[in-house]
Amino acid sequence: MTVYKMAVSGQFKDKRILLLDASLKQSNDRTWCFWQAGAGEWDGIAYKTWTTALFANEAFSKKLDFGGYQYKMIRGIDFYNHVFKELARHNNIQFINQKVTDFADLGQHVLVTTETESYTGNKLFNSIYNSTLPASQTKYPVLRQHFIGWHVKVQEQVFDPDTPVFMDFSVPQKGNTRFMYVLPFSKTEAIAEYTLFSKDLLPEAEYELAIKDYLSGKGVTHYTVADTERGSIPMTSYPFWRHNSRNILNIGSAGGWTKASTGYTFRNSDKLSQKLISFLLTGADFTRFHKKNKFWWYDLLLLDILAKKNHKGSTIFSAMFKNGKAAPVFKFLDEETSLAEDLRVIGRCPKGLFIKAMIRRLF
Repeated sequence: MTVYKMAVSGQFKDKRILLLDASLKQSNDRTWCFWQAGAGEWDGIAYKTWTTALFANEAFSKKLDFGGYQYKMIRGIDFYNHVFKELARHNNIQFINQKVTDFADLGQHVLVTTETESYTGNKLFNSIYNSTLPASQTKYPVLRQHFIGWHVKVQEQVFDPDTPVFMDFSVPQKGNTRFMYVLPFSKTEAIAEYTLFSKDLLPEAEYELAIKDYLSGKGVTHYTVADTERGSIPMTSYPFWRHNSRNILNIGSAGGWTKASTGYTFRNSDKLSQKLISFLLTGADFTRFHKKNKFWWYDLLLLDILAKKNHKGSTIFSAMFKNGKAAPVFKFLDEETSLAEDLRVIGRCPKGLFIKAMIRRLF
């Protein structure tokens, strides 16, 4: 995404840019979704777009009012093809399929080592996530959004192609924050994901059993699994930016670009990549790129709560979406709200939990 934005900006034609990746990016290895108000840069490759969604728990089910927002889905393969088609038009950008093993800022230049070669350059953007950094400390909680998803084709017409299931907390919580997430393509085809916000992964069979139970509960007796996907996305307010140097900038999840409170990464990376392009034209010191804001604190408080009381996730998210108006929540989670708007969203949540978390964090 970052190198794509550098290419289309037209501002870096005089720079030689090397893109190193251990994967050729030729398979549909993931699905990204994000909400957005109005048209966006990636609409041309959106596989599916929805204007409403369902939120549910054990007590209620609510169709969400998006208020002008759209929920957009992009398949990994479509994104890769789109990006590499653009990069092929730029002779100053080269892609090499090698696995990076080490890198360092040597002051006047950076050194990158792969399994077979070494490269030097003026600047480095690193997107290789180092899980040992947040795991080696206790000041900031570390959770994960982890899931397994099945792309299923069923005989029964059980899905509403116009209404994805954003979060369905009616599944047994078992002391965690657990929900089903469903992206429907037709009445008989959808991606169904069993998702948790918690510290520890589950045995693979437990995710799959939950998906089977969910389909069975909808009356599905016959289905085929066309494809599967799985993920474990970091959810932490750990200050990854402290590992930036003058010439090395950590980006993506490696740079803390994942939204800590939700695990959503695509939209955040989209905005921060664009911000980075502007920064490159005016600044040289990457230690000055990151600015901590109020939303970092909001995310930290939520993660403090979920780290100590992981079963409270359903209660908190249900309170945020219970009145069905999703637009203010989406705007808040996109970090685009004023303080007054912040307080209206936060005011929906269980106040006692957040007050106690704030007192613990401050004192």
